[in-house]
Amino acid sequence: MILRQCAAPGLALLALSSCIGCSSLPRIVPDLAQPAGPAVQLEGARGPLSVARSRAILDGLAARSPATGVFERHLALEEALVGSPLTTGNQVLLLQDGPATYQAMFAAIAAARDHINLETYILDDDEVGQRFAQALMAKQAQGVQVNLLRDSAGTFGTPAAFFERLAASGVQLHEFNPVNPLAARDDWRWNRRDHRKLLIVDGHTAFLGGINISSVYSGGSFQRGSKVRDNAAASLAWRDTDLQLQGPVVAELQKLFIDAWQQQKGPPLAERRYFPPPQVAGRQVVRAIGSSPEEPFSLIYATLLSAIGSAETSVHITNAYFAPDPQLLAALETAAQRGVDVTLILPSQTDSWLVFHAGRRHYARLLKAGVKIFERRGVILHSKTALVDGVWATVGSTNLDWRSFLHNHELNAVVLGAEFGRQVQAMFNKDLAASDRIGLTAWQQRPLDLRLKEQFARAWEYWL
Repeated sequence: MILRQCAAPGLALLALSSCIGCSSLPRIVPDLAQPAGPAVQLEGARGPLSVARSRAILDGLAARSPATGVFERHLALEEALVGSPLTTGNQVLLLQDGPATYQAMFAAIAAARDHINLETYILDDDEVGQRFAQALMAKQAQGVQVNLLRDSAGTFGTPAAFFERLAASGVQLHEFNPVNPLAARDDWRWNRRDHRKLLIVDGHTAFLGGINISSVYSGGSFQRGSKVRDNAAASLAWRDTDLQLQGPVVAELQKLFIDAWQQQKGPPLAERRYFPPPQVAGRQVVRAIGSSPEEPFSLIYATLLSAIGSAETSVHITNAYFAPDPQLLAALETAAQRGVDVTLILPSQTDSWLVFHAGRRHYARLLKAGVKIFERRGVILHSKTALVDGVWATVGSTNLDWRSFLHNHELNAVVLGAEFGRQVQAMFNKDLAASDRIGLTAWQQRPLDLRLKEQFARAWEYWL
């Protein structure tokens, strides 16, 4: 066991090593002790609010919410861990599945007047990818500057000609962590990925979540050219969740995009109004959280652990790739054992065989602790959402696996308050009604071949 101090004041990292087969799995753990310091301060359209005004807004959220201590116990710690401001005056629209998300994205792109910043993991050369390419090139031709940051591994199968056409139109392209080590700009790490999905239009509208740019999100039928690694899943629709945001939080998302571009040594961005004066767009309180392997620990992981640890009534999680580390498992177990309703909706079919079975090997332990587990049927579940006590909600790109917590650049938004929480709960209930519950007795009697698959997948958890 090694204890070392990180750069952030009041935080420590505990690096543990455990052996699974021949793999060494480092575990990075933030210090989740309650920090001492000033009260949480919100930011609005005109900058930081006073402590009194911030307190009044948070007290108003608490008054309109079910009885919970998540605000008091968690928010100050989240502020210390994450560093990004809690912003008020935002509008948040919950988008479910590809067609609704793409429709909103295309409408925002069509309305662009100054710039479009797009950061994505997968950008396929298929029907949906071509529609995005045409829309982006059309705006570039109108004088709107388009900047595209795409992950090298995620777009590895996309033909070079697809990106060459975009570049020829004037779109500014940059490749995140090139797979080819000869093209690397600094320290080359093949396992590093940009898993974020972020679209920002004119600095005032943003989209984030789990949806890539691919025809797998078109609906029940699967279009030629899309990515699938499991042929049995080819005819299933993909179930995913995104957010459309307006208001002061968009500036925080813009900072994350520009930071990622510059960290990857992208060419200078064309002069545009990337930070227009923020406007009050609604009344939602939102925090943007970006994580990267360059940081001492995943900020999204840390704030999720803290929220689960602060839960009093419920923890409702929907996640596509569930291969948790020991600390997350312990947090879920402990919450259930103190009487919190901990319910997980996980996939019943997947495009990642190894992650699927690596996660299932933890079912018995969680079920014994009182965690409820459901598997979503009839779709490829790709959502990454969590709702704590009905008032703390997060939507983003982060999976509950080693890759997201240690190797990927990820992006989530946290939305506070019962109003948005009710929307997320309704979405959760809808998925729950289309899911099958996993019972402990039946699970303990599962066939031997499933147990063998779980043991095989266990050795690969760190790299999945």
